[in-house]
Amino acid sequence: MKFDAICNTITSERLLLILFQPSDTAAVTHLCNNYNIYKNTLYLPFPYSEEDALAWIANHLDNYNTDKSYEFAITDRRTGELYGAIALTNNHHFNHGEMAFWIGEQYWGNGYATEASKAMLTFAFTVKQLHKVFARHFHTNQASGKVIQNLGMTKEGVLREHVQKENQYLDLVYYGMLQHEFTGNCKVWRNL
Repeated sequence: MKFDAICNTITSERLLLILFQPSDTAAVTHLCNNYNIYKNTLYLPFPYSEEDALAWIANHLDNYNTDKSYEFAITDRRTGELYGAIALTNNHHFNHGEMAFWIGEQYWGNGYATEASKAMLTFAFTVKQLHKVFARHFHTNQASGKVIQNLGMTKEGVLREHVQKENQYLDLVYYGMLQHEFTGNCKVWRNL
């Protein structure tokens, strides 16, 4: 993982994580206007419009510059093709952050979420010096759960019927990793 503070980018073996630009609106809309993405995310609207994408992208640079959150496009390192998004909040009061991601359905199964998440964890613990990073997923979204588990995060609990989506109450499964656990997890990081 390589972080470029001047360009606000994170580079991994296959991916470039970079701040979204308004020019990404059409690609974001195309990927997010998908029921299978919507049903596995907490806040994404459906149907998803270009106005939704523009409103979402509009605050990314300010959030980054104020150290509030880091919302990156997951792109192909060579072609720039957009695969999805990954974000990390920065709670200064508690020195921790939540990591979240989505990948366009046509790119599922290629390891992009895992690779981007590993790079984001490296950024969180080595650049931002966070004490803890946590992630959560709907109990019905086993694919995201597998990504989170592959990172070496520890399951911390289940908030039963904690959120409502499509008139159904869903459990949220929480995972976390502490900074000292990240340092000792060579198996996860040997490929970065």
